[in-house]
This record gives sequence, C-alpha cells and structure tokens, in this order.
Amino acid sequence: MASAAASLSTICTSLATHCSISHHNPKTPFLHSTSFPFSRTHSLSLSFQPTLSPRLPLPPKSSDTAEALSDPQSATQLVQSPPLQPPSWEPGLFAVVMVGGRQYIVHPGRWITIQRLKGAKANDKIALHRVLLVGTDTSCYIGRPVVTNAVVYATVEEQGLDDKVIVFKYKKKKKYRRTIGHRQPNTRIRINSIMGYQNYPKVTMDDIKDEEDKDS
Repeated sequence: MASAAASLSTICTSLATHCSISHHNPKTPFLHSTSFPFSRTHSLSLSFQPTLSPRLPLPPKSSDTAEALSDPQSATQLVQSPPLQPPSWEPGLFAVVMVGGRQYIVHPGRWITIQRLKGAKANDKIALHRVLLVGTDTSCYIGRPVVTNAVVYATVEEQGLDDKVIVFKYKKKKKYRRTIGHRQPNTRIRINSIMGYQNYPKVTMDDIKDEEDKDS
C-alpha cells in the first residue's frame, strides 16, 4: 500500500513539472525576434491587411430556377417581340399590268424583271397605274380598258442586264461575217401591294353561271 502511494506521488510530481500552466501569452514562431543580414536602411517589414473583394452575385438556387422555368409569363417577357402582322391581301390576289408596251402578271410579295426604267435607282418606290385586270380566288375585276383607280405599288431592287444574245451576220461569197453580243438592260422590281380596285364592278363565278344559263 505504501509502495502504491509512493508511485502515485512520483507520477503527480512528474506531471506537474512537465505540464506547468503559464499565464503569459504564447509567442508564435513568426513573432520571434530574428536577426537578418540586412542593414537598418534596408529593413524588411511585412504587414498583412485583410482586403475585401467585391462580392459577386450568387447564382439562383435550384428552386428559383424551377420557378422561373415553370412560369411561362416571366420567361416570355425577356424575349417577347411584337407579333408579325400578316398581310391583308385577298386569297389568290394577282394583277395584270402594262409596262412599256408589255403585259406582266404580278403577285404581292414577288419580284419580276421588266424593261429598263430610265432614271430609277435602287430602293425607289414606284406606282404602276395601267392595271388591266385584277383577280382573286372568288372574283375578277376586268378593265375597260383599265381598272379605274387600281394601282400596283412596287420597289426597285436593282438595274441589271439580260443574258447575252449572240447576233451573227453572214453574206455568202463576200467573206462577210460579223459576231456581235447584246445584253438588254432590265429592271427588277418587288411588288408590295395591289390597291384601289375594290370600288370597281367585279365579276364573280355566280355571274358567269347566270350568263351561261341565260345563253342556254
């Protein structure tokens, strides 16, 4: 019993010597005074200051993203564009116009190549007043000789030339041969609209059937 008490006392004394509590602030290894091989004029000073960087916006959470995708109104507001207005043309609308002594069938929205319009430049707006006929899917406006107040509006796209035509001249026994190439100038126009024919008397399929019945 005495030997056990003696061993316990020796253990306590060894712990007290090795585990002594100090009330002084412990010095970190970075703050120990060390001598550097530099002169006083070239002293080295290190300072650490906390810098705050601008905080970037956090990405939306998965729940926010799911709500944005589930709400079609919020998604369409970002990319919403004005709806395209469909043209107010009658179905199957076309017209027959005369330009430079030639007759052309024109449709709104399409382009045609006509004889050269002198003085016209690209993107010029023109109006064709010699409208001989206007037709739709259900009715027809026949001019006598033109449809009154009917106008075809168009835009000049470019001034060009037709494909080359080879002209060959030959005279027998005279050693006369001539080869000449010619390209006819033309103008390409885009038909915008056909207007002003609504008040002109029209002919429908029912009128044609009635006339056929009268003749028979």
